[in-house]
Amino acid sequence: MDLEPVFKALADPTRRRLIEELDARDGQTLFELHVRLISWHGAELTRQALSKHLVVLEKAGLVRTEWKWRSKHHFLEREPLRRLWRVWLGPLAERPADGESIEDRRDERAGR
Repeated sequence: MDLEPVFKALADPTRRRLIEELDARDGQTLFELHVRLISWHGAELTRQALSKHLVVLEKAGLVRTEWKWRSKHHFLEREPLRRLWRVWLGPLAERPADGESIEDRRDERAGR
């Protein structure tokens, strides 16, 4: 899996906020997401703009949609985020900083 679309999708603050909203309450419709972004976050965007953001997230594999009768519901897909952590972020975060030894890291993990 190419991580470039995931990085691009996460680069936008509106899309990151959408991910947080779906994490808090999965399976929302476009209308529900729009109301929450406007009401809770003061976002100023149209439903059409929001829909375009959701398409970017869907193409990156971060959002899955399902039709339930006449409503399209959006669900967070966590696997691309896990892969991003395993392949790229995790190894960077676990690498000792300058002046820090592997033993310092082990002590930190052990709670010492």
